[in-house]
Amino acid sequence: IFSPGFQVAPETKAVMKWLRSIPFVLSASLHGGELVVTYPYDYSRHPMEEKMFSPTPDEKMFKLLAKAYADAHPVISDRSEHRCGGNFVKRGGIINGAEWYSFTGGMADFNYLHTNCFEVTVEVGCEKFPLEEELFTIWHENRDALLNYMEMVHRGIKGIVSDKFGNPIKNARISVRGIQHDVTTGN
Repeated sequence: IFSPGFQVAPETKAVMKWLRSIPFVLSASLHGGELVVTYPYDYSRHPMEEKMFSPTPDEKMFKLLAKAYADAHPVISDRSEHRCGGNFVKRGGIINGAEWYSFTGGMADFNYLHTNCFEVTVEVGCEKFPLEEELFTIWHENRDALLNYMEMVHRGIKGIVSDKFGNPIKNARISVRGIQHDVTTGN
C-alpha cells in the first residue's frame, strides 16, 4: 500500500507495531477539512484513476460502520446541502475513500490488509485547523457519533477458537464464505 520511496514516519511505524501486537478490531482516524466518514480502500485499485470506487471484500460492513458514525452525528445527518459537508448529503455522509480521492499509505488500508482492525476516517469538520474556541462544539458534535461507532465492536462473530482440549489457538485463520478476506485469532 506504500508507493516506492514512501517514507513512513516513526510515529506511524510505532502505531503499526502496536496494531500488530494487540488484536484491535475497530478504529477511527480523526481528521479536519471536511465533514464526511470515509472507508477503505483509500488507494484506488487503478492508481491512474483519481476518483475510482475501490471497495474491500467487506464493503457492506464498512458502509455499516461509516453509517453508524454518520447517522449519529447531528451535522452529518442533517439533510441540508448548504452546510459544511453538504456535497456528501446524497451519499448519506459517507464515501469510499478512493472514490473521494485516492492516496497511498493510509492507515485504514494498512489496518484492513495487515491486521484484523477495521478503520474508518472521520473528517470532523470543514476547518482544517479549527480555532480553540471551536473545539468544544466539535467535540459535542462528535461525542455521540464516536460512542455509537465504538458500540459497533459488538457486531459480527466473537468467541474463542480452541483445540479439542479447550486451549485457545493463536493465529487461527477464520474465513467467512463469500468474503475474500480472512482474519486471525489473537493470543
